[in-house]
Amino acid sequence: MNNRYQEVCEQLARKPARWLVTGAAGFIGSNLLQKLLSLDQEVVGLDNLSTGFTKNLDQVRGLVTPAQWARFRFVNGDIQNLETCREACRSADYLLHQAALGSVPRSIEDPVTSNASNVDGFVSICWAAHLEKVKSAVYASSSAVYGDHPALPKREEAIGESLSPYGATKLMNEIYAGVFSRCYGMKLTGLRYFNVFGPRQDPDGAYAAVIPKWIASMIRNQPIQINGDGETSRDFCYIANVVQANILAATDPGLPTGHRVFNVALDQRLTLNQLFQLLRERLMNDHPHLKKVAPLYAEFRAGDVRHSQADISLIRKVLGYEPTYNVSAGLDEALSWYQANLKG
Repeated sequence: MNNRYQEVCEQLARKPARWLVTGAAGFIGSNLLQKLLSLDQEVVGLDNLSTGFTKNLDQVRGLVTPAQWARFRFVNGDIQNLETCREACRSADYLLHQAALGSVPRSIEDPVTSNASNVDGFVSICWAAHLEKVKSAVYASSSAVYGDHPALPKREEAIGESLSPYGATKLMNEIYAGVFSRCYGMKLTGLRYFNVFGPRQDPDGAYAAVIPKWIASMIRNQPIQINGDGETSRDFCYIANVVQANILAATDPGLPTGHRVFNVALDQRLTLNQLFQLLRERLMNDHPHLKKVAPLYAEFRAGDVRHSQADISLIRKVLGYEPTYNVSAGLDEALSWYQANLKG
């Protein structure tokens, strides 16, 4: 843990705050919940369980003390419902907004539903946070905001044209956040996540992210498909780094009111071919069939960018963010969870 983050965590443990985490039963939300409860914070979790799971909440319950779990209250509701949002926001100091319909392919197949969740829901939760006087709001943006901008690494000030409805919804979140800060004096921070991975990320379903999907396929001896030639590259970021960024952004005193955005990643690139090899090497001892496994190559996927890598100098400078997990360390920790939790 870096010095700034450690200092913030110690301050929170001494003087607990009240947090609202939307999407609390999801992958990122449940990891935020786990960290906050471990620091003895009061947490309200809002989730409609459309893509989140009660089993994620059950796992968190098993990882914290009974006294810490008693500090958590779950609201089964939708972020598109303003009254539900207001009730969840009531008395909250900080909002960590993670609820959304992710996935570029999903948004291409159904842009209306993605927009309703990601844009209408965003406006509802931000308006509720304003009405209930939440001190600071942090929301999940995405590297998809960069669209077709060719420069690497990606810097916050230079974005291109959106390549998918999902990317457009996340860009609209940033536009609305700026409007809310100017019109209502709100303090909002957008975090542009780059390919987050880790425990409790769902490996199943049509829109599963590549790392959990491949881990599950390798363990279950199922075919592994790479879209394109495998030289597409991504800046994969372990979940603990994302948790750190959220807590630092929410509690940072340097923005009395206003809006800002930060990249959250490692400033590294890994190709899909390299990722395949890393996963296979780590799983081979326990799953000998992987010695003969090779990926199947398919067409490039619509809406995908070719390469993605983040410049993280701004979040380092402003928030004191410092990744505590590189890809290798993150994969080691994530694989332990998947091995223990995946059914063959």
